[in-house]
Amino acid sequence: MIEIKNLTKRLGRNNIIIDLSFNVQPKDCIGLVCHDNVVKSTLIKILSGSIPPSTGHIKIGGIDIVAEPLGAKYITGYQPQSLVVHRTMTVSGFLCFIAAIRGFSGLEKRKRIDRVVARLELSHTLKCPIEMLSKELKRKLALAQAILHSPELLLLDEPTEGLEPDQKNNIALLIKSLNEEMTVVIASGCTKELTSICNRALVIANGRLLADLPIVELQCKSRHYQAITLTAESALDLLALAVLPGVAGIEEDRHAPGTVTILAMPGQTIYRHVNALIANRGWKINSLSLELGRLDDVVHHLSQEASN
Repeated sequence: MIEIKNLTKRLGRNNIIIDLSFNVQPKDCIGLVCHDNVVKSTLIKILSGSIPPSTGHIKIGGIDIVAEPLGAKYITGYQPQSLVVHRTMTVSGFLCFIAAIRGFSGLEKRKRIDRVVARLELSHTLKCPIEMLSKELKRKLALAQAILHSPELLLLDEPTEGLEPDQKNNIALLIKSLNEEMTVVIASGCTKELTSICNRALVIANGRLLADLPIVELQCKSRHYQAITLTAESALDLLALAVLPGVAGIEEDRHAPGTVTILAMPGQTIYRHVNALIANRGWKINSLSLELGRLDDVVHHLSQEASN
């Protein structure tokens, strides 16, 4: 679906994307992990055709985006990071405007607008000025315009930025359903969000690609892989936890008193030992979860290695 070879992008005198190469298969859901917001958004904008690459070759659906920009844009939907804003235009007016730009008219135009309005649950907002919408509805409207023409590729730049946890979850579920129909590329600084949506991640630091792996493989490289996080009603005997077989260390959550994470040594499983200690001591545990690994750990480690 996407073929990128030796992509470089210069801004001023600096190369912010350097010799980047990767492929994306149809129906993939790819997370672009990059803590540099400029690099992340620039890459998404290049893929969308909004700005040109400095050097390199990019094909979307077999179409060269430099030689045939309109053909590539025809099969690409793009949701920018910035919210949709307009002082007077209504939701209906905005979607009609986008549909006209995409070349739709008459009955086909109405069908496509009705379809995205129903899918994004925007029917109650059609007469509302965009300026009056909540952040969640503005995000949904931005997504609606991106899929109105039923693209093969959907590019999303921080699709849940500024939303509450339950709102983020709703958007994540929506993106997953869209991924059943189209290829999705998400640029986000929130690695936890990408973990819940994407099947693969591209880790970029200092403009270079550091890793291109399935999410689960990257999680296995985390020091939190197979760790146990629990919350207790009263103080725990951390020393007793620390000396259990296979335990590498203990982390206390400064922002959530009573919550600790017990780290496992590589290749070790500690759940049975921790559970036995809890039962033996009669500790009252409010929550206990086995961690699959934290993507942010891996990104931080890879970025540090690249900087050294």
